[in-house]
Amino acid sequence: MTAQAAAAPAAAPIFDTDELVINMGPQHPSTHGVLRVVLRLDGERVVDADVVIGYIHRGIEKLSENRDWTQIILLTDRMDYVAAATNNLGYCETVEKLMEIEVPRRARYIRTVLAELQRIASHCLWLGTHAMDIGAMTVFLYAFRERELVLDLFEDYCGARLTYNSMRIGGLPLDIPTGWDTKVRAFCDLMEGKIDEYETLLTNNRIWLERTRNIGVISAEDAIGLGLCGPPLRGSGVYRDVRKDEPYAAYDEMDFLVPLGTRGDTYDRYLIRLEEFRQSIRIIRQALDGLPEGPVMGKVPRLIKPKAGETYHAIESPKGELGYFIVSDGRATNPYRFRVRPPSFCNLQGLRPLIIGHLVADVVALIGTIDIVLGEVDR
Repeated sequence: MTAQAAAAPAAAPIFDTDELVINMGPQHPSTHGVLRVVLRLDGERVVDADVVIGYIHRGIEKLSENRDWTQIILLTDRMDYVAAATNNLGYCETVEKLMEIEVPRRARYIRTVLAELQRIASHCLWLGTHAMDIGAMTVFLYAFRERELVLDLFEDYCGARLTYNSMRIGGLPLDIPTGWDTKVRAFCDLMEGKIDEYETLLTNNRIWLERTRNIGVISAEDAIGLGLCGPPLRGSGVYRDVRKDEPYAAYDEMDFLVPLGTRGDTYDRYLIRLEEFRQSIRIIRQALDGLPEGPVMGKVPRLIKPKAGETYHAIESPKGELGYFIVSDGRATNPYRFRVRPPSFCNLQGLRPLIIGHLVADVVALIGTIDIVLGEVDR
């Protein structure tokens, strides 16, 4: 070898392998909908991420501005489609607030029961899919077993199992069927034991602890700054629950606790939702025990046409603070402006800071821990 050949510079590498950019989705089976996450990886570790939404946008807000006030109830079912009853409740109460309609006390109690049954059903779906994402198949089967029982109760009440159209502006379309309250009580008794089964399978499971503890830690300050709500916010130790802070339906007459986390990690958010199961059962029992007699529909004009004005009203859906902002021009039978503040969309903002620094395998667990439904994100 000559001296000249020895001094020649080394050839540049053909591929730059320091970082790798990959797409997770939008068809990935564990993204809980049509979500695309563009990951920038250093080996197996996430260096940065870009969360891309908009793949199933259906324009529900604009559709609602071209429907009358009653028809919109049907459209709210289609946002968070695993918690349709709370979508109905939030919208109906917003219109009632704008029109200053007084809802009968019996209707407010039944609405509270329906909302908490919906919370249980939504959390069952979350727990089953979240556990299966991490590898626990049995929990998925157990959780969906109980969710089917809640859907049976909704079917008995309004004839539907997914999109309920279960409420009306001013109250409810119908009273509870004979014996329905007895079935709900029996379900609550059964569900308490099933929550213990979930905990037996997961809470002290060594693999579950390794996959969730200290994964996706977010401080209280960061959670507030990102606008998180619901279990992700309370998991970071922030006391915020619309049912307590701005009571609606019959929550001002209910006694229940708001569970809070201490570490703000994936495990804390799991424990928060498990405790919410128990508190929902507690609320349902109180509402059934104190269920008043009387009508379930208030005095509502045949043609709903609110006076000119605007209002915002929020409720605590299973995923967090669900708010509706509506504007009426006082002339039309449809809203001049209809805007939704969906918890899934707001909580999705926390995904990027949650996954940076973690492994690719943790990304799916962190998508599950914030409990998103893309029908609500891409509304």
